[in-house]
Amino acid sequence: MFLPSFRLDGKVGIVTGAGRGIGRALAIGLAEAGADVALLARTKEDLETTAHAVQKLGRRALVLPVDITKREQVNTAVQNVYLEWGKIDVLINNAGMNIRSQALDVTDEEWQTIMDTNLKSSFMVSQEVGKVMKDQHHGGRIINISSVAGHVALRTGVVYAATKAALIQMTKVLALEWGKYGINVNSIGPWYFKTPLTEKLLADEEYVNDILAVTPLKRIGELPELVGPAVFLSSDAGSYVSGQTLFVDGGMTIHGF
Repeated sequence: MFLPSFRLDGKVGIVTGAGRGIGRALAIGLAEAGADVALLARTKEDLETTAHAVQKLGRRALVLPVDITKREQVNTAVQNVYLEWGKIDVLINNAGMNIRSQALDVTDEEWQTIMDTNLKSSFMVSQEVGKVMKDQHHGGRIINISSVAGHVALRTGVVYAATKAALIQMTKVLALEWGKYGINVNSIGPWYFKTPLTEKLLADEEYVNDILAVTPLKRIGELPELVGPAVFLSSDAGSYVSGQTLFVDGGMTIHGF
């Protein structure tokens, strides 16, 4: 037998930004693979919708409304997951945001908001979960949702790009430092996917044509195509992969923008 399992039966996962879009899809995907999932985001109602979908699959869901830019709230949420289920096997740092300002127009407030949401929060959640994974002595998987913007230059969003590049480098350093604890740390770098957040942008035909012009596969990504890589990296099938960024981008990063 050479094919390892892609299943996550009996595993416990945490997904941040799990209320909508990519985060919701990732949480449901983990549940489809067999995991119980703790759901973190600010809006309880959105989390409850995700939780219902997880529970329909026969898996347990834990709804934890939290501002992940606040250390105390992050610590409490992680401890609640551990107290509820006794372990944490998978963390997906998905929560993020963007303000599409030109570089000359970025304000100090915009800089700090994006940095806190995209970078500081991912480190804090990783740090708190990393402590649990270290002490439970069977390792774990941490996946950071970065972006093609962390690897190639786009036309706007300089602060967003800076945070995503930092996430990619943070992934490498954590993988190096925590590998001795059996913790695999990787990142996934998406291009454009169909989500509620991109709906207005993708309704602009000229904008879509610009995207497709630099996308070799000539189409926008579908959420299941992002879930597959996340399940792979969370499962035994990805057990010897660490410190890597998997760009799920239709080939965009080999083209440029």
